[in-house]
Amino acid sequence: MHAELHVSMASELKKCLASRFRSLHQVKQCHCRLLRLGLHHDTFLVNTLLRSSLNLRATQYATVVFAQTPRPNIFLYNTLIRGLVSNEDFHDAVSLYASMCQRSTFAPDNFTFPFVLKACARLKNTHLGLTLHSLVIKIGFESDVFVNTGLICFYSKNGFLSHARQVFDEIPDKNVVSWTAIICGYVEFGYCEEAVGLFRGLLEMGLRPDNFTLVRVLYACSKVGDLASGRWIDGYMRESELCGNLFVTTSLVDMYTKCGSMEEARRVFDGMVERDVVCWSALIQGYAANGMPKEALEVFFEMQRENVKPDCYAMVGFLSACARLGALELGNWARDLVDGDEFLCNPVLGTALIDFYAKCGSVAQAVEVFKRMRRKDCVVFNAVISGLAMCGHVGAAFGVFSQMGKVGMQPDGNTFVGLLCGCTHAGLVDDGRRYFSRMSCVFAVTPTIEHYGCMVDLLARAGLLVEARDLIKSMPMKANAIVWGALLGGCRLHKDTQLAEHVLKQLIDLEPWNSGHYVLLSNIYSASRRWDEAEKIRSSLSQKGMQKLPGCSWVEVDGVVHEFRVRDTSHPLTLQIYEKLESLFKDLREAGYNPTSEFVLFDVEEEEKEYFLGCHSEKLAVAFALISTSAKDVIRVVKNLRVCGDCHEAMKLVSKLTKREIIIRDNNRFHHFSEGSCSCGDYW
Repeated sequence: MHAELHVSMASELKKCLASRFRSLHQVKQCHCRLLRLGLHHDTFLVNTLLRSSLNLRATQYATVVFAQTPRPNIFLYNTLIRGLVSNEDFHDAVSLYASMCQRSTFAPDNFTFPFVLKACARLKNTHLGLTLHSLVIKIGFESDVFVNTGLICFYSKNGFLSHARQVFDEIPDKNVVSWTAIICGYVEFGYCEEAVGLFRGLLEMGLRPDNFTLVRVLYACSKVGDLASGRWIDGYMRESELCGNLFVTTSLVDMYTKCGSMEEARRVFDGMVERDVVCWSALIQGYAANGMPKEALEVFFEMQRENVKPDCYAMVGFLSACARLGALELGNWARDLVDGDEFLCNPVLGTALIDFYAKCGSVAQAVEVFKRMRRKDCVVFNAVISGLAMCGHVGAAFGVFSQMGKVGMQPDGNTFVGLLCGCTHAGLVDDGRRYFSRMSCVFAVTPTIEHYGCMVDLLARAGLLVEARDLIKSMPMKANAIVWGALLGGCRLHKDTQLAEHVLKQLIDLEPWNSGHYVLLSNIYSASRRWDEAEKIRSSLSQKGMQKLPGCSWVEVDGVVHEFRVRDTSHPLTLQIYEKLESLFKDLREAGYNPTSEFVLFDVEEEEKEYFLGCHSEKLAVAFALISTSAKDVIRVVKNLRVCGDCHEAMKLVSKLTKREIIIRDNNRFHHFSEGSCSCGDYW
């Protein structure tokens, strides 16, 4: 009778252990009953108890249960090692494995090795990992796909990619997990094209990739901008009906945004049955990063209507879009959606906020955020240095750089990009040379093509065209279109048509589809009154079907961003805007202003030239702001192209006559007009 009761209670205990525990207290109650019945020798029951404890992340309690087991077998060791690794308790997992090898008469099996190897990978314990590989061969598991997958992960994480590939190639029967392991290894080391090639090999073997494989290979495509492969994977997923997983479709949206195909990103997004904040954030950031700020704002507002709370990355995308449009009011509204402490504690959010204020010309607010931030990493310092430099506060930017040194912060390449851009904006050639020299000599930062581009821009703007050309020749890498474009800009400024023609040949070789190069040469010819040659360039543009990028300006009024193009008549207040312009030009002429008609790039009558100049997008935007805002409001305009010389001179007078503060940010610098002067010091 007693034996039957014992069996009955043991059976009941097994049912209890088989059920899912919700708390450690329940596990302990079951453990007590196991001890009272004297069943702590039953390895099956103890194993179940261990798994339950580990699922609740109670690793310490699981270790105590294991220690009280008289004769633990390989299954108990494997359960505890696996649980410790799953709970990221890697040191204890390795210690337990060492204890097993010392005290037990049995050897590790094919379930032991993968988890101990994972612990070695995370701990960078190369010695133990290599020892395990030797033991794998000695015991006879060298053909086991799971053990070999563990070895691939170990070698990949520790930087031995060739060893990982050798192990992979020797697996006789590769499965999806082993393919995914080697693909992840290649992606981690930046060999993204090879990773995509391996994915093709996986499909050729007739295997069906899992969701994690798809996420990683889409990430590989996004890293190198491989749109063709991304589209092919998208097509394969649709044919194989693998588009149902939220993480995979979000990765697909992210891939298209990173490759610059927002139309396809939107198609995938619109087709999603389920959407979380991550996919909303991916689309918002994609629009912002691809020069479509208005669309980014629209998606953010759509997300708000769907009652999805924005995360850190959605906020970064929204602030980036506001920064591009100069939408200070909208950005301030968005800032209030998030707890203020998040901006001060989260370097990613804080950096976005500093960048936003700086690009809206509100330097004081940018600096205030920087001062109040509790966590300041190098990226945060770089943001405020770049912001100050961009707004013309170069001395303050140099001061923040000095502060970096005082707090022991090591500058990186982006720090010097900010400093060199500041030198360019202010025309500080000697300072630029000094920083360019010190970055490698003092701070061991190797100059990249971006740094050379900044120096070429600085020298070219200062009229040192020969020195800029010689610097390009001395570069350790091939000059790209940005570097040559910087030299071409200097040629335009100083009307060196001979050097400009040479530079243009380089640019056409690099970017034969880019109309901007042709337009800039045409501008140079026009400024030198070589009208026939300028017309030839324009004709060649037409013959090739190229069009000049139209000038476009944005201005925010009462939280709404208004867009203007040259000679725009689409705005509801067009009549009032042009009346205001006519009134302004009358006052300007009385103040001694004469339109600088050399900036009109066609050989037309003087009166018609003046008409073209009066309709530039930035003038329309300022006229609209003057009739739509109060006298105390700062007028903030953003333009996609460079502000022309005539508009620059006109705005100085407009700010003086209207007693209004006007800030215009073009694709090159800030122009802060106040009382008849400009922050750029007319150095452009």
